[in-house]
Amino acid sequence: MEDLKNSETWRVFRVLSELVDGFETLHGIGPAVTVFGSSRLKPGSYYYEQAVELGRKLSNEGFAVITGGGPGIMEGANKGAKTGNGKSIGLNIEIPAEQIPNKFQDITMSFRYFFVRKLMFVKYAIGFVIFPGGFGTLDELFESLTLVQTNKISPFPIILFGTEYWSGLVDWLKTTLISNGTIELQDLGLISIVDNTDDVCRILREHRRVCEFE
Repeated sequence: MEDLKNSETWRVFRVLSELVDGFETLHGIGPAVTVFGSSRLKPGSYYYEQAVELGRKLSNEGFAVITGGGPGIMEGANKGAKTGNGKSIGLNIEIPAEQIPNKFQDITMSFRYFFVRKLMFVKYAIGFVIFPGGFGTLDELFESLTLVQTNKISPFPIILFGTEYWSGLVDWLKTTLISNGTIELQDLGLISIVDNTDDVCRILREHRRVCEFE
């Protein structure tokens, strides 16, 4: 007889359990902003300290700040948010190279499945801020762009922080994807590129105001 706990059917129940836990835990956190970025950028580095500043400003404006819950940029944003008025939230992922949740969180969750965690990032955020990062950060960036482009979610700000870091990617989108017709020029309008935390807050503040009137 098949061992139910090792079956594909049992996996469905594990997925459902994570979904229910996520919905129940995050329901009612208020307007939130998800911040992505590398786990490898250390305290004292430029982008880490900018993430701390942004987390603090967003939290003081009443936004909850959601991150992947780990070190680097995630820790910086949670650290800043922890000092403000909004919730500091970390959505950790269970991976072989164990990611230790940072200590600057009001709400900590741990997920087995990437796709459930991604759903929580999107469902409870009114905008994404993308700091410099690697494959994981790029994955979140392009998935969010795809969801907005295909009208699977309502448009929201997708903000790249750091012109120097992201300009090469944006140039490639223009010279390769647009020139070959695989995306439209208007699709680049889904992205904002900024170098100042005040500009990030302004974009998100304006979007929140629009959402309140809809």
